Amino acid sequence: MKPECWTDAAPLARGLAVCLGVSLLCATSAVAQSEYRAAVLRVDAPKPLPISRLDLPPADLGLAGAALATSDNMTTGSFMKQTYTMEAVVATPETAEAEMKRLAAEGIQFIVTIADEDMTVKLADAAGEGVLVINASATGDRLRGADCRPNLLHTAPSDAMLTDALAQFLAWKRWTRWFLIEGSHPEDKALAESYKRAAKKFGARIVEERVYEDRGSARRTDSGQVPGQQEMPAFTQRAAEHDVVVVADHSGYFADYLPYHTWEPRPVTGSAGLEPESWSPAHEAWAGMQFQSRFEKISNRPARPEDYQVWMALRSLGEAATRTRSEDFTTLRDYIASGKMELAAFKGQKLTFRDWDGQLRQPILLVAGPVVATVSPQAEFLHQVSQLDTLGIDRPETQCKR
Repeated sequence: MKPECWTDAAPLARGLAVCLGVSLLCATSAVAQSEYRAAVLRVDAPKPLPISRLDLPPADLGLAGAALATSDNMTTGSFMKQTYTMEAVVATPETAEAEMKRLAAEGIQFIVTIADEDMTVKLADAAGEGVLVINASATGDRLRGADCRPNLLHTAPSDAMLTDALAQFLAWKRWTRWFLIEGSHPEDKALAESYKRAAKKFGARIVEERVYEDRGSARRTDSGQVPGQQEMPAFTQRAAEHDVVVVADHSGYFADYLPYHTWEPRPVTGSAGLEPESWSPAHEAWAGMQFQSRFEKISNRPARPEDYQVWMALRSLGEAATRTRSEDFTTLRDYIASGKMELAAFKGQKLTFRDWDGQLRQPILLVAGPVVATVSPQAEFLHQVSQLDTLGIDRPETQCKR
C-alpha cells in the first residue's frame, strides 16, 4: 500500500521561479542594480494525511509566502536600486542534499528550508559555511541546542517557545494542574519534554502523564468518529484531578480527537484546542489584516504558519540589504544574525535573532479555532533584556556552541 503523502508541487515551484525571474528581470533592465539571490528549498517526505481534510497542505505551502516576501522586498528595493530573485525548489528526502549543494554551487548564499529536524541539520551541513540557511519549518529544540550550526538561523519558533507561550497563559489562568498526554513518536516525546520544562519554569504541576500509542490503524475512514466518541473518554478516565489537558502530538496522530471527548469536562490545549502558533488566518492586530489580504490576493487561500515563517526569512534578507546597503554576504549575514536587525512582522514589536542560538524572537499566538484567544508573552512575565526572552531557551540555559 502506497503511503498517503503530499502532492508533488515541483511543477508549481519551477513555474513560480520562472515567473518571478522574468518579472524581476523586466524591473531591472532599465538601470544597473544590486542583485540579491535567494532560494527556498522544501523537502516533501511521505507522511500520513491529517485527521481533517481542512488541514490538507496546499501545493504551494511556504512558496506562496516566499512570493509575497520577494514582492515586498522588490517594493522597497525599487527605490534603492536593489533587485531580488528567488528560486523555489521542491525536493524529496533522497534529492534534497544534492539540491542544496547545487544551489550553493550556483552562488545562492541565502537559502530558506522547509524540512523536518533531521533533514534540516543535513541541509545546513551540505550548504557549508558560505551559505546562510534559515529554517522556516522545524521546531525541535535540539536544532537550537546540541545540534545547532553556525550557518543556521530559525524563523520557525522552537518547541520551547511554543510550550512556554502556552504555559504562561495557563499560569495566568491559574490552571496549574496539568494532565499531559503525549504521542508515541520521538518528536511527540521531545515535545512532551518541552512541556515538562515549561511546567517547571512557570510553576505548573503535571499530575499525570499518559502515552497514546500509534497502532498504525487507519484514522480517516467511515468510522472515523470512533476514536473520539468511544475511545478517548475511555483513554482519559480515572486521571488524577486536573485543571487542563495538555497534549503533545507533534505527529498529528490523535490530538484532534480529544476536545469534547475527555472523560472529565476540561479544556484541551497544546496540539489541539488552544494551540500555540506563529501565525493564524484569524490574526488581525498590529496591521496583521494587511498581511492577510495581500497574501490571500496572490495565493487565493489563507496564510499558514509555514508561509509566514518563510516570509519572515526572506524579509530578513530584504531588511538587511536596506539597512546595510551592502551586497557583501558576510556583511549581510553578520547583520542579520547579530541581533541588530529589527524585523517588522505584524506582531506589535520589532523582531530580532538571538545571537546565542540563531532563533528569531517573536510573540506567539494562542489560537482557538477561528479566533486568537491571546498572545504571549503575557504581560506579567518580565525579563532583564527582552520580554520575548521569557519564551524559549535563554542565554544561560543554551547548549548551543556556535
